[in-house]
Amino acid sequence: MENRLKTGNSNFTAMMEFVLLGFSDIPNIQWILFGIFLVIYLTVFMCNSTIILITKIDPALQTPMYFFLSNFSFLEICYVTATIPRMLMDLLTQKGNISLLACATQMCFVLMFGGSECLLLTVMAYDRYVAICNPLHYPLVMNHKVCVQLVTASWVSGVPVMFGQTYQIFSLPFCGPHTINHFFCDIPPVLKLACGDTFVNEVAVYVVAVMFVMVPFVLIVVSYGKIISSILKLSSARGRAKAFSTCSSHLIVVVLFYGTATVTYLQPKPNQSEGIGKLLSLFYTILIPTLNPLIYTLRNKDIMMALKNLATKFSR
Repeated sequence: MENRLKTGNSNFTAMMEFVLLGFSDIPNIQWILFGIFLVIYLTVFMCNSTIILITKIDPALQTPMYFFLSNFSFLEICYVTATIPRMLMDLLTQKGNISLLACATQMCFVLMFGGSECLLLTVMAYDRYVAICNPLHYPLVMNHKVCVQLVTASWVSGVPVMFGQTYQIFSLPFCGPHTINHFFCDIPPVLKLACGDTFVNEVAVYVVAVMFVMVPFVLIVVSYGKIISSILKLSSARGRAKAFSTCSSHLIVVVLFYGTATVTYLQPKPNQSEGIGKLLSLFYTILIPTLNPLIYTLRNKDIMMALKNLATKFSR
């Protein structure tokens, strides 16, 4: 009876708290990592905030494409905020203790923002498809009401699904080791700690990944297939170059984000090493959101011009 009680208490304790190992395997550079990730977070916040600001105040950027871009920038801020502040605190305190509720909350927000990003990237591809393949109907098809509805759907559609998946995962018993070899509560490392059969949960992960990663990716590929076909039919070389330039930034972001997210969530769990999983997560949750503002600004003449105008106003 006493042994059973001890086991029960041990199980209960394990269920109430996890330990995020983060980058504890390289203790000598914890402060360097803290500085790097702090700079990255501030860069993501400031660059995306600047994009949001100029798309609101510059009349030349009052178009559906930049409306979607400003929402994407705000989403990127939310996305990195779901992981980096917690990671900075762990690096600062040298402790990775996280309660079950906090872990579930973090996972839910990361999944919701990640799913919204997939859907919003699809909406942005559709916007470019209409603009290039049906330019005469573009103002009618992509009116403000439609744009707001598409953005709202991107933000809201994944909420019940991701909340349900998080609830399903954290309804499992966690009676073994409570150390998560990761820098945030991601699905693969958390599922590895669950006791009993996780087959249903793994199938659910695949289904959701197909819904929010593969299906949007296929739609984007189809959209860009038609876009490229239409561009190649243009007689003017200058027109083709301009059309390609408006799409290239979005295409780069899509390849980077979907490439790492697909490997993470569609690769069979036994085949994914913890180190590789952590590295891939680092790419799609932190490094790619850091690159996105640079990709969109440096390759976009309209935004560069808006930034120059903004800098001129501040310098007066």
